[in-house]
Amino acid sequence: QAQLVQSGGGLVEAGDSLRLSCSASGRMLSNYAVGWLRQAPGKEREFVAAISLIDVVEYGDSVKGRFTISRDHEKNTVYLQMNSLIPEDTAVYYCAADIRGLEYVRPDGGADYWGKGTLVTVSS
Repeated sequence: QAQLVQSGGGLVEAGDSLRLSCSASGRMLSNYAVGWLRQAPGKEREFVAAISLIDVVEYGDSVKGRFTISRDHEKNTVYLQMNSLIPEDTAVYYCAADIRGLEYVRPDGGADYWGKGTLVTVSS
């Protein structure tokens, strides 16, 4: 069902930064709420950040002050800038989009569109 294209991710050291991107072909992401979620091995999917249709943003408690979600309307792309990474941020990161709003891009929201996921590994 992956219909969003993700890029970014990789292996970094603690304290480093990474930027993830989420784009959609044939679909205007500006019309969608977009969220980032992550899942670490053996753990449940966790809410990271989301941006609404009118660019209101929300963050999970564990990433507040370190991660920033933003939207580039011209590039039809949503970004997750991750700074001051820590080993606990290691996970597969997914972007999700839904025209109905922010509540649908949370872990149990049932978003209509998903990326395939990208692995972020933070070494100590």
